[in-house]
Order: sequence, then C-alpha cells, then structure tokens
Amino acid sequence: MTNAVQKAADEKFCSECGAIIKAKAEICPKCGVRQLPTPSSFSATAPNGKSKLAAALFAIFLGGLGIHKFYLGRVVWGIAYLLFCWTFIPAIIGFIEGILLLVMSETEFNRKFGAVE
Repeated sequence: MTNAVQKAADEKFCSECGAIIKAKAEICPKCGVRQLPTPSSFSATAPNGKSKLAAALFAIFLGGLGIHKFYLGRVVWGIAYLLFCWTFIPAIIGFIEGILLLVMSETEFNRKFGAVE
C-alpha cells in the first residue's frame, strides 16, 4: 500500500524537490529554489513590472501618440511619435507594433523591454 500524496487545487509541486507548495509561492519553503511562473501569454509581467498586454493595448489604441513607447521606457521614440502624430504614420506603426507585441513570446518581451533600470 503506497501513501500517495494528493495536492489540493491551490497547490503545486516544486520544480526542484517535488514538495507540495502553494500555487502562488515564488520560492519553495523546503529547498529555497525560485519557482518559474506559470506560462501565460498576456498577463505576465517583466522583471521591471511592465506588462506585455498593457504595452500592446497602448500601442493599438494610443500608438499614434507614442504612449506605448513612453510606457516601455523608450522616451526618445515616444517624443518622435508625438512630433509626427499629425501625419498618422505613428498611428499605423503603433497598431502594427501592438499586434507584434501580442504575438511576441514572454522571453523575447523580457529580453527587449524587461530590464530593471
């Protein structure tokens, strides 16, 4: 007879030692290893706190004003978008950038925009 350990709905197994821990735990209390976040294509945030979904929505809806560039820390580009917003070219480019942000992988987003200042 085996003593199979059952985990609850709000629990998960540690990626290193296999211990049952809370699903929201960032670090395993047993072995101390940081847990990888669950893969979620839109809701995850970068190490600097920037959200891929927020950046994409800013680009799609406010891209003509360069709001997404300011949000992502690209201030010079944001100013350029503001200077040329009357041409509607930044709006078209912002819309395309928003779609590209939506389909970008989390690792690519973190590499490009996730650096902690």
